[in-house]
Parts: sequence; structure tokens; C-alpha cells
Amino acid sequence: MRIRIGSLVILMMAIVFHSLGQVNIGEMDDIDYADPKKYEIGGLTVSGVKYLDNNVLIMLSGLTVGDIIDVPGEEISKAIRNLWDQGLFENVIISATKIQGNLIFINIDLKERPRMSTFSFGGIKKSDADNIRDLIKLASGDVVTDNLLIRTKNAIKKYYTEKGNLDADVNILQITDSMRVNHVRLQIDIKKNEKIRIKTINIAGNSQFDDQKVKKFLKETKEKGNFKPYNGLEKLVFDLAKNAVTLKLDNIIEITRDYVNENIKLRVFKASKFIKDKYDEDLVNLVDKYNSVGYRDAKVIRDSVYRNTDNSINIDLEVYEGEKYYFRNISWVGNTKYTDAFLNRVLRINKGDVYNWELLNSNLTFNQSEDDVSSVYMNDGYLFFQANPVEVAVENDSIDLEIRVYEGKQATIRNVTVKGNTRTNDHVVVRELRTRPGQLFSRSDIIRTTRELAQLRYFNPETINPNVNPNPSDGTVDIQYEVEETSSDQIELSGGWGYGRVIGTLGVSFNNFSLRNILKLKKWKPVPTGDGQKLSLRFQTYGKGYYSYSASFTEPWLGGKKPNSLSLSYYHSVYSNGLAKDDPGRRSFAIDGITIGLGKRLTWPDDYFQLYLGANFQIYDLDNYTQVFSFGSGTGNYNNFNLNITLSRNSIDQPIYPRTGSLVSVSLDVTPPYSSFSDRNYATLTDSEKYKWIEYHKWGIKTAFFTPIVQNFVFMARAKFGFLGNYNSTIGITPFERYYLGGDGLSGYNNLDGREIIGMRGYGNETLTPYYYRSRNTGGTVYSKYTLELRYPLSLNPNATIFVAAFLEAGNDWLTFDDFNPFNVYKAAGFGVRVFLPMFGILGLDWGYGFDDVPGLPDANKGQFHFSINQSID
Repeated sequence: MRIRIGSLVILMMAIVFHSLGQVNIGEMDDIDYADPKKYEIGGLTVSGVKYLDNNVLIMLSGLTVGDIIDVPGEEISKAIRNLWDQGLFENVIISATKIQGNLIFINIDLKERPRMSTFSFGGIKKSDADNIRDLIKLASGDVVTDNLLIRTKNAIKKYYTEKGNLDADVNILQITDSMRVNHVRLQIDIKKNEKIRIKTINIAGNSQFDDQKVKKFLKETKEKGNFKPYNGLEKLVFDLAKNAVTLKLDNIIEITRDYVNENIKLRVFKASKFIKDKYDEDLVNLVDKYNSVGYRDAKVIRDSVYRNTDNSINIDLEVYEGEKYYFRNISWVGNTKYTDAFLNRVLRINKGDVYNWELLNSNLTFNQSEDDVSSVYMNDGYLFFQANPVEVAVENDSIDLEIRVYEGKQATIRNVTVKGNTRTNDHVVVRELRTRPGQLFSRSDIIRTTRELAQLRYFNPETINPNVNPNPSDGTVDIQYEVEETSSDQIELSGGWGYGRVIGTLGVSFNNFSLRNILKLKKWKPVPTGDGQKLSLRFQTYGKGYYSYSASFTEPWLGGKKPNSLSLSYYHSVYSNGLAKDDPGRRSFAIDGITIGLGKRLTWPDDYFQLYLGANFQIYDLDNYTQVFSFGSGTGNYNNFNLNITLSRNSIDQPIYPRTGSLVSVSLDVTPPYSSFSDRNYATLTDSEKYKWIEYHKWGIKTAFFTPIVQNFVFMARAKFGFLGNYNSTIGITPFERYYLGGDGLSGYNNLDGREIIGMRGYGNETLTPYYYRSRNTGGTVYSKYTLELRYPLSLNPNATIFVAAFLEAGNDWLTFDDFNPFNVYKAAGFGVRVFLPMFGILGLDWGYGFDDVPGLPDANKGQFHFSINQSID
């Protein structure tokens, strides 16, 4: 049978290719469709394409010169499918241009799909457009395929579905770009439509928990808010009165609860929107919640979601609670390292406790707040340890467990590596590692190492990832710590108005500095980095005649062998009336200070403790300067040489947004008791002579505790105390080094006499200082401050960590220790936000309301805004 080529093309298109492509074998009358003939491909050409490589397209087709193919046959059909599957073409035509003997010459004619030049949105606001643009990830030059259009449409619909817009409509128009050949502009028109709210959640089958309790277990699926307190109010009053007369207390509680549940539903933190994925998670969470209180057989036996006429939805849930179970006997099998009694103490589950599978697994494998059985083994090298609880008996409401233990052999650490430290030198990271080759594996050491790396502030604390790769065959383990470098250097550049003058500041802190590379020009990028040292430079001006500058350097590992730190700093400031030095009317006050400090990490009582010893020397040089001090003639030199000793313990998990741990420090600044070595009568000396060599002892206590409430929602409690004392009652307490309480805690122009400025929100700067309203400016000698905060992060990105906080705060400042009363405090409450930017540090903005009036200062309390830098207000 012979078929002419026109009929052949139509038949093959209808049967094989539909609209995918075409086969055209030319005008050869001797091709028999019923009896295909074999040909050798003599040549292959491509036509119709402008942007793609011909050789690549021939390779993608699967055809090769020299191949023996059937004509007509499957090889040509497969070639069309191969090219069509690339999604790059609107049409594919394969034709025979010449047949010479048993040679066939084939041309592949392609029509390319258009490419996208630009895209734009219609029907939505700019913020949504920016978010969607990041989701769909379209780029100029992308081939406009069906897959691209479908993927884009689905991504947009998913975005709006997660916002509660279940009926969002997306239409993508392709508009020919007249400026570019074979290019189109995509116009993405979006109609969000109304959000679909959950009107009612109906619960059936529950008896152990009431409806409202079950609904609370659905964390992300909430009913629409409703506030109609007047609905049924008359009936409520009547029913309450009737039951009150008959003393039916249970009825009163039930009637009141039903009224509140029906008419007062407030949605403050959770919106009422239906998201299928979250709903499915909530169903699992609901069953888990039942399981956690002993209802081991609980399940959701039916759920239904349906639309209402007002475009809201209802949800019907039917639960099966089952019986409540209790733990009975727990036995251990396979344990040789520890006794049953010891493991039971670690497990902390007793006979008669409510059956809680979640708690059982937590106490077996990983408990964040307390020891668990797994950690006891793994901290002693038993990396391959396993504990499998098995229910061996269920009788009535009691369950017997057998915990089958596989201890395995102790694993030894073979290799420890670090990946991702592109700026920080290896030795800086390695010296912080608690896991070393040759040691027994310890899970606690890995957790501690993760904390230590986060404390460096060189890496993103949210992405530090220890990869543990066990080798069961030889009983070893390899550990690789993956880190992500983040910027640690900071710059301070600010200008403003304060204390009646313009204040300008320029400062830089290089927190990962390398002193040994300072002479190597190739290492300046822009400064030599990587050795973990800190170099800070700061200059501040307060207008004409007022300026200060400082420099400090810290080496955290002096000598490179042990974590013993060395710190050096120098400070100089001048405050004057701006007149020339040789002018008789010049008044000036200059301060020069130098500090040398040594720090050491301790191993007792535990290795979270640190000890710091510092020597400080300041010289105060006054020349006819009386406007600050309430003592002396305003001319003279005052010297302050003191030793500082600080014992601290820091166990917080990370420095920027800590979730767990604590900070505790006790400090003592002490000067030599000069008056004890002198026989001078200090009662007759002038202030300039009496305070020429300043003497005092100064004590400080600071504590802060962090506790996670739910995930990243953190409760923080903090307390601070300070006391300034004297050796000689005749001299009295020095006018230097006193406490000034209130406001933002920022020091600068006003920090003239070594004063310690303590911030407190809700009150003006220093307004809680004793006799501040009388302008005596003497400062306090005892202070206390207490803070409670609830914190929640908006962003944990290391390049912009943001969290908000609500606080209660109280504190006071007393002139003498006899006046001290830790419960007689000024109180405040408010809220604020903290933003950590690597280049600027922690910036804060708080609004506080001071509840207590300050004598003599009517504007010192009530509503106050405070701006803070690097936790100055904390």
C-alpha cells in the first residue's frame, strides 16, 4: 500500500503528535507507510532559531548522522518529543530535505517561544508586589513556557492563601515588546478578593475538655472575633439572679462561660484565617495534646470544612478521646553501664503518673531544660546509644513499659573541622572548640562549642550547625562545624543636640582585628582581620571648646595558648568655655585616663566563670572650673588610682538575642586608703587638698536571667545594685564616681567626674538622682534597679536582628546608705524595640511611663521616649 505524503503528514499528526509537532518527509511518492524503509541519516540541519546553539539542539533531539532509522518510524517521533519537552518551542517540524539512495537528509525547523523582557503587577499594593517578586524569581530573558506561567500563578496564589485570601485570582497577559524581537512583557493582574474568615468551629465527641479548651489547642486555626456584649444580656442577668437565689454556683459559672464564649471573642495575636497546611498541623497538635494528658487512643474521627453564604467557612470536628491511661511498671533491658535505679531517676517518670508519650521520649532522647537518658550516655562517649520504649502490657487504664537499651561502644573523635570561616582565621575558631580529636564523644561538648562560637559574634548564631558523622565500623566520629560569617565591625557616626549644644560622634570598632598583619598591605581589606582582637577608636565633640577621644585594644588570648585576655585603653577629654589657653578668663576641665586589664576564664566552680583584674588611673585637671562641682575652688588636680576585680558568670546561649542562660557579676573598685598612711588633720583641709588623692571602695552586683516561654518568646529578669563607700568618715564619701539614675543612660558631655550613669525608662535623664532638682549635682552613693521584660523577635537575621519588648521597671538612687530602702522605688512600664546592625551595634527606642512623681520636677515622669546605643539604657 502506498500513501501520498500529504495524507501521511495528516495521519501522523492526528495519531502521534497532536499539536506537539509535525513530520514532513517531503514529496517522495515511494514512501510506504505500511512498510517503513530504513535510511541512514546523511545530514542534519536546524532552521528557525536565533538564540540557541544548533549543535546542542541536534544533540537534544537524539538524532545523529550515521544513525539507521525507520521512515516513517519511532525515531522521528521521539526526536520531536525530546525537543518539545525542553519547553522552549511553540512548534517543531522535522522534514526530509533530500533522499539519496539509502541516505536521508533531515532538517529540524523550530519556532522559539518568546522570552520575557519585563514584568509588572496590577491590582495590588507595593509591599505585596515586593514580596511576590522575591517569591516568583522571574528574570529578564526567561523563556515564557507553560511551566513558567503555571509556576508563577501557583506561587502567587499560595502567597495569598497563606494570608487568608483563598479565592485570589491571577491572570497573566503576554504583551508583545515592540522594542525587542521575540520578547514579551508579562502583565500579572491579581485580584485578591476578600479574606475567608472562620466563622464557627463546632466540636463534637469531647467530654474531658470543653469546646473552648479544644479550640485553644488549634494554635493557628481560630474563629472570627466577635464582641457583642449586649446580646442576651437581659437573659444572663435573669439566669444569674435565679441561680444565685438557689445557691447553684456551678450553674452560675457555666451560664457566665457560655455567655462569654458566645458574645465576646477577641482576636488580638492570631487572625481568623483558614490555611490548609496549618489546619492539618493543628489536627495533629490536637491529638498530641490529648496524648500528653494520658488519652493515648485519642484521634480526630471526622472533620469537615464548608462555606457559608456570607463567604465565611465553618469547621466541624469530631474527636474520639478514649480512656485515660497511666504509667505502671517501667523496666530496663540491655543496660550495663548504669543501673535501673539510676536510669529511673534520670527518666523522672513514676508509677501512677499520667501516660505521656511525648514526655517519655523527651526524657529519653533530648530534654532542653534537664538531663535525659540519652545525654547521660552520649556525654560519656556512647554515640551509638539507643533506647526504644515498648508497651508490653495494657491492663485497664495502666501500661507497662520495657525500655530496650543498646549501649554500643564508646566513640572516639577522629577529625574535627570547621567550614565557612572565610574571614576568621582557623586558629581563632579552633581554640574555642570543646571537641578535640582523641577525646570521647560528648553531646554536651558539641552544644557548648556551638555556644562559644556564637559568643564570638563573628558568625550567624542561627545557622551554626555541627555535623556529626559517625563511623560505626571503627567506633570513631567526625565532627564538622558549619559557620556563616557575618559582619562584626561597627561604626558610630552621629550628630544631635543635647545639653544645650551640638554633639557629634565618630567611632569605629574592629572586633575581629589582626595586629600581626598591620604591616602587611595585602591584608588591609579594608583593615587586617581574622585574629579575634578588638581595636576601638572614638572621637566626640560637643561644640566649641569640648571634645574627647579614646582608643582601646583587647587581645582575648594573650600568648595564643590560654584564654587569658589583655586589654589596654586610653581616654582624654577637655571641657572649656572655648577661650584661648592664654586668656585669663579661660575655664577648663581636662581628664586623662589609662587602663590595663587582665582576664582569665576559670574552671571552678564551673567553666562559665571569668575573673578580671584591672588597674585604672585618671587625672582630673581643673582650671577655674566651678560650674560642675559642688566642692573646691574649681582649680587643682585630682588623682584617681584604683584596682578593679570582677568575678562574673556568663551562660547565655548567644549575645544578641539570648533565649536561655544567665549573666551574674560581682565587682569591686578599690583605691588605696591614703588617709590611713597620713597624720594630717583632714577636717581642716580644703576640698582641693582633701580629694587630691581620691579614696573609696565601690561595689557592684548585676544579674540577668533569660527563660524561653514559647519558642523564641523570652522572659528576662534583671537586677542591679551599686554602693559607694569610704574609709575615713572625716573625709566622707568622695564626690567622684557617684551614681546618676534616670533616662537613656548615655554618657558623654555630662560624664565629667567619673560618674556612673544608669538608665531607667519612664523618667528624664538623671532626674532620679538625689537632690537633682536643687541643682546640687552631688549624685547618689547607693542605687538599685529591677527590670522585667517580655521579648519577641521580629527578625533573627544577623544583618538586622530586631526584637520588641514590653517591660516593667523600678529603681531609686539614695544619697547615703542610711536612706537605702530596696522597696522604696520609682516604677515605670512601657515597650520598646531593639535593632542590631553589625555596623552600628544595638540601637534602641523605648517609650516608658513613669508612675511616680519626682519631687521638684513635674516633667520628669509620665510619658518619655528614650533612644539608646549598645544597651546603654539596660
